[in-house]
Amino acid sequence: MKFVNHIETYGRHILYSFSKNLTITKCVDLGCGKGDDLQIIKRNSNAHLTGVDFNDYNYEVLKTNGIESFSIDIEKQKLPFENNSVDFVIANQVLEHTKEIFWINHEIFRILEIGGYLYIGVPNALAFHNRILGLIGFHPTCSKIISAHVRSFSKRDTIRFYKTISKDFTKLVKFKGSQFYPFPKFISRILSRIFPASAGSIFFLIQKTSEYNGEFIKWLNNASLETNYYNGEK
Repeated sequence: MKFVNHIETYGRHILYSFSKNLTITKCVDLGCGKGDDLQIIKRNSNAHLTGVDFNDYNYEVLKTNGIESFSIDIEKQKLPFENNSVDFVIANQVLEHTKEIFWINHEIFRILEIGGYLYIGVPNALAFHNRILGLIGFHPTCSKIISAHVRSFSKRDTIRFYKTISKDFTKLVKFKGSQFYPFPKFISRILSRIFPASAGSIFFLIQKTSEYNGEFIKWLNNASLETNYYNGEK
């Protein structure tokens, strides 16, 4: 639909509002692409900006914009940063592409300093249009088998994930939604403010409140899940 503004899916106005009053000195963007989200942080701070992606296709663009970059497989490799050395991590529209959610969060909270923030943006499997589609027998648009997405998210389930594993060292600071399909931008923003849990994309600002001691890996090792998740061991 031509009147739908698909840029709203990325919620960059939300990233701007979440970050504008924070003191950010070192920001890392996982799945950075061309660095659009890092440019939002650049508007709000003088932070050192680092982009991480699976390939280096955008190396020259990132370099031109003053963004350090690394080509890393975040599902199998350690992030190239010291413990407690980063104060803002972005994972916007990337976690739905990954299986290794435990390892990724392990690395995020390893590098994130106490008081730092994780900003998550993900497609919402329980968005308004997905709920309607389910009633008439259609699969959610964000989690089709024939797509790049391998994991689904919703507000309640995402919060439950972090409360189950990280309640002792994190807290949810803010939650918002963006893109209320199939409405145009003006109406979409109004509906997203009123019904954020039914928006097309959902966004979480999570703060690290105390020391991280490997809880994501420990939980994984003790949970006996019937899936072969990566825990850092070769």
